[in-house]
Amino acid sequence: MNLLTQPITIKNVEIKNRIVMPPMATSKSEGGQVTQELVDYYDEKSKGGYIGLIITEHKYISKEGIADPGQISISKDSDIEGLKRITDVIHKNGTKVIAQINHAGSFADLTVSGSEPISASAIEPHAANGKKGVVPKEMTQEDIDRMIQCFASAAKRAKEAGYDGVEIHSAHAYLLNQFYSPLTNKRTDGYGGSLEGRIRIHTEVIKAVREAVGEDYLIALRLGACDYTEGGSTLEDGVLASKAFEKAGVDLLDISGGFCRYMRPGHKEQGYFGELTEAIKREVTIPVILTGGIVDGESAESLLEQGTADFIGVGRAILKDSEWAKKVIEKNCK
Repeated sequence: MNLLTQPITIKNVEIKNRIVMPPMATSKSEGGQVTQELVDYYDEKSKGGYIGLIITEHKYISKEGIADPGQISISKDSDIEGLKRITDVIHKNGTKVIAQINHAGSFADLTVSGSEPISASAIEPHAANGKKGVVPKEMTQEDIDRMIQCFASAAKRAKEAGYDGVEIHSAHAYLLNQFYSPLTNKRTDGYGGSLEGRIRIHTEVIKAVREAVGEDYLIALRLGACDYTEGGSTLEDGVLASKAFEKAGVDLLDISGGFCRYMRPGHKEQGYFGELTEAIKREVTIPVILTGGIVDGESAESLLEQGTADFIGVGRAILKDSEWAKKVIEKNCK
């Protein structure tokens, strides 16, 4: 059975196959706005409708959380019109699309944000790619409440812009991941300490997003499930957090790395985050996306057959070859 080409429906979103183009920053925005270059990029990637689902690159939910000068904004209502240009072109090509929304926390670009960075704790973060943040301000309850509302408002804008769903970003050492990871969360209040405390902001964000978009709208969450770093988050944390997120109302889990970002130290095999997705998939009933070094259709199909995940995210291969999915689908249909 060819699982890669099997359709699946989540909420009211019918996805034609199991190939996902994961979010990859392009830095093609100007001043947070959607450019023609961005529209053309997503037109090229979705041409022919061979990719089942595209999750567009992370968009900042507030100016203080911008990660890069070329990042797209979803921080204000006036962004909706430009974002609709992206959903329109992807839908025209027959593919479903989800908007990833994010706050960079202590990795915010201060040259653009103009604001003091904020995070779970006043700790300078270090990502595995060598990127350093600055010592942020520990968030107060007022800051946390405001941030939750920013996520909810951004999700509502994604829906109004025509996205089929929204993905909450808690991976790759950004703000929500900074709460999740013991490396950067040293709080002693209800948002720190135990795993339950470290994911409290996540469950509150999920609740607020659900209230903003309604019961029928697809909510995904990208989780940097494991830091693969001493003293960091573990596989067991990822499983327990995933179960809590499903209970809170998430419909789709997109699993990646934490402070190791999108790499797993010492591993280059295709599907190197498979140990995470396989363990999580056993404990949840919602679909799970696996990304990580997958470059050929045979490996993608094999990972699905092994029950490692429900979707296969293919990043760099699609980035290099916009016809990757077409070639795989046509080969499998012969």
